[in-house]
Amino acid sequence: FCTQNRIVVEAYSPLVKARKMEHDTLMRIAGAYDKSPAQILIRWSLQKGCVTIPKSINRERIIENISVFDFELSDEHINALDALHANDRQAWDPTKIR
Repeated sequence: FCTQNRIVVEAYSPLVKARKMEHDTLMRIAGAYDKSPAQILIRWSLQKGCVTIPKSINRERIIENISVFDFELSDEHINALDALHANDRQAWDPTKIR
């Protein structure tokens, strides 16, 4: 829908407030690319076509967060990450707006 209607989606809280960084699937994929779980989540959202703005005030993490343009996730890994969808909310729930 968004692509067809030229709507750009922003990945709000693309690092899930660090609540999923220890997930087995995420850790396995991060190891396959020698990247951090945060880098995998950022790369996944970029490859999904989202504007991705992770928050950090830590210099090292900011550098890590931008270091995601030297690899691409395989279709297999994209699908594995897609399958992790748990309908979690990191902020207000837009489906509750009337």
